[in-house]
Amino acid sequence: MLKTKIFREMIKEEGKTYLATMIKVKNAYIFLLSEEEERFGTLAVSVPQRPGMAGPPLSSVLLGERNSLLSRMLAESLARRLGKIILLSIFTRQEASREVSHIFLSLIDKLLKKAETGDEP
Repeated sequence: MLKTKIFREMIKEEGKTYLATMIKVKNAYIFLLSEEEERFGTLAVSVPQRPGMAGPPLSSVLLGERNSLLSRMLAESLARRLGKIILLSIFTRQEASREVSHIFLSLIDKLLKKAETGDEP
C-alpha cells in the first residue's frame, strides 16, 4: 500500500512567491523550499542522533553552496524535532535574508501542521 504523502504550501511576500513541498515517507521527510518557482537548490541531509547519544544531529551539505548554512541548520533542527532523516533543498536567486529564512520556517510549520491533521492536497 502506498504511504508516501506530499504536501504543498505557498506564500506571497513583498512581490515574490515562496513555495514549499514536503514529501513524507515512513523513515524520512524531504523538504523542497524555493523562490518564484519549484526548483532544486542547495541540498542538506541530517540524521537524528540515536537515543542516549549526546550532541546535535549529524548533517552534511550534499549539493550546492548558496544557503548551505541555512539548509543545514534547518535540516538539523527538523531531524531533532521529528526524529527522522531529513533531506532539505533551498533554492533562492541570491543568499537568503533573515526575512526569507522566517518565510521558509513559516512554510515548514504549515506543512507539518497539514501532515499532523492529515490534510492532503
